[in-house]
Amino acid sequence: MSRRTPALIAAAVLLPLALTACSSSDGATTATGDKAAAKSDGFPYTVKNCGVTTTFEAPPKRVVTMNQHVTEIMLELGLKKSLVGTAYLDDQVLPEYEEDYASVPVIAKEYPSYEQVLATDPDFVYGGYGSAFTAGDGRSREALRKSGIESRLNTESCTKGDQPMDTLYEEIREVGRTFGVTDRAEAWIKQAKADNAATAKKLADLKPVPAFVYDSGDKTAFTAGGEGIGNELIERAGGTNVFADLDKPFGDASWENVVARKPEVIVIYDYGATTVEQKKKRLLTDPALADVPAVKNKRFAVMPLSDAVLGVRVPAAVDKLAAQLHPGATTP
Repeated sequence: MSRRTPALIAAAVLLPLALTACSSSDGATTATGDKAAAKSDGFPYTVKNCGVTTTFEAPPKRVVTMNQHVTEIMLELGLKKSLVGTAYLDDQVLPEYEEDYASVPVIAKEYPSYEQVLATDPDFVYGGYGSAFTAGDGRSREALRKSGIESRLNTESCTKGDQPMDTLYEEIREVGRTFGVTDRAEAWIKQAKADNAATAKKLADLKPVPAFVYDSGDKTAFTAGGEGIGNELIERAGGTNVFADLDKPFGDASWENVVARKPEVIVIYDYGATTVEQKKKRLLTDPALADVPAVKNKRFAVMPLSDAVLGVRVPAAVDKLAAQLHPGATTP
C-alpha cells in the first residue's frame, strides 16, 4: 500500500507567520481574559506525541489535517470551525461528516507542499501517517515549528507493543484535551467501549477464523502486521491474523508464506485505483494460491482502508468485519 508521500521560505515570510500563530482567529493578539479562561478550562496543557513535547496555552484555532482518519477525528469531535484546510482522502467520508467536510477547503488532492500548508496561515497541523511530515518534502514537524506551527502525528505511526484499541482511546482523549473538548472525547470513548463490548459478547463462543489481509502487492503481499489497529480489528472481529508475528502495522509477506499459513478468509482493503474485483481476480487466478483455503472457497471480506487505521471508524468496523468472518452468527 502506498502512503503517498520545497523550498526554503524567506525569513520575511516566516516572521509574520510565527507572529500570526500567536494571534486569535480575527488577527488580534489573544486577550488576557481569553488566557485566563483557557487556564480555567485545563490550559496550559502539555502533551508528548511521537517524541515531540508541546505545551498549549490555549486550543489551536487554525488547523490543517492531512489524511482522512485524522480529519474524521476532528469532525467527530465537533471541530470543523477549527479547520482551515484538509488533504488526502482515501475513501468517501462517512455520511454523518459529509456536510461538515464540504465546508473545509481541500488544499491538495494528496499531500500539500510546504508552501500550500503555510498559505492557510495555520497554527497546527495534524497528520495521519508519518509520510505527512516527510522532511524531504519540507513538511517536517521541526520545520513547521520553526514557522510557529505546532503539530500532531496519529500515534499509530509511532506506538509499538501496545494495545491498539487503548492507543485509539488515548488518541481521542489527547486530541480532545488539545482542543478543549474533553467531554466530547470522553463521551466518544465511552460509546466506543460499549460498542466493542457488544461485539465481543456476540462472538464469545465462536472459534477464531485464520485471516490474511491483502492490501496490495504483486511480487509480495503487502499486509497487516501484528502491531497496528488492523491486527486488533481482526482479533476483535473473531479472527486470527496469520501475519500477527510481523512486528509492525504493515509489511511485506512472501506468497509462499501466505500459502503455508493457510488463511480461511482473505480481508481485502478497499482504496485507491485498484478495485476490490481486480484484487480478487489477482488472488483467484494465481496458480500458486490455488490450494489456499480462502482462495479455494472464495471467502473474502472487504474493508475500506479508512476503517482499518487508527480513527473513529474502528468500533463499527470491528462489528462489520465480524459479520463477514462469521456470517449469520453475529446478528443480535
